[in-house]
Amino acid sequence: MPLGSLGNTIRNGLVGTIKGAGDVVGTATEVTRKSLTGALKATRDVGSEASRLAVDSVTGAIQAASETGSDLGLAAKGATIGIVEGVGEVTTITAGVLSDTIRAAIKGTSAVGGDAAVVTRNAIAGAISTTRKLGTDLEYAVFSLASGAIKGAKEVGEDLGAAARDAITGIVLGTREIGGDVMLALRAGARGIIRSTAEVGGDLGTVARQTVEAAIDTAKDVGVDAGDAASAVATGAVEAAGEISEAAVETVTKAVSGTISGVRVVIQAPFRRES
Repeated sequence: MPLGSLGNTIRNGLVGTIKGAGDVVGTATEVTRKSLTGALKATRDVGSEASRLAVDSVTGAIQAASETGSDLGLAAKGATIGIVEGVGEVTTITAGVLSDTIRAAIKGTSAVGGDAAVVTRNAIAGAISTTRKLGTDLEYAVFSLASGAIKGAKEVGEDLGAAARDAITGIVLGTREIGGDVMLALRAGARGIIRSTAEVGGDLGTVARQTVEAAIDTAKDVGVDAGDAASAVATGAVEAAGEISEAAVETVTKAVSGTISGVRVVIQAPFRRES
């Protein structure tokens, strides 16, 4: 992805400091936050420029990490934290800023041949970690971040189911980091995944099932109840499908019902359908 002036500023700043830095996340956070905040304060129409500058920022950070041989996931996490904190200092955090930041992280990683899965998980976890500090609504943030992951994957030709799995992992890790409600976050994340999958023309049934599988696997890894996690995701997926069409509800409900990965999945109200 081509860089604008802010992206080059962040890239150059990180290339000069990130190599050998013991704290890649902290370094990327500080450089990105300071550079982005300065750029936003110098902009007349902050609202319309926030997303563009956020995209440029995360792209510059990823290119810097690639050039210095640094961990792309950690650099993406730091840059995302810096972006959200920087925007939050100057204006309101919007769904567009959150979604576009994740999309750009995925596209930037694809451009340098990096591991999109690692970057997606870290970037989402980083963004969520700022919600408590900035007072951003967790559901709003998670929905937007999950949507960005799907749209970013579509734009670079990555598998949407894999992107959904990575998004769910990042959501769980980020929410646990701030002591938030994991089930609430999973439900919101599933809604964002299904809505955006429909928007980009993806296979709703396949993505919905893989989202539930990811919730179960991640829950087991971090000691969260796998049944509750599966139920939260399945419910959110069917809720989102209900906003699309009756056919979507039928497809998604069929995909997330029954026993998945050894876990019995229960779809909660308002649908009140049990597997």
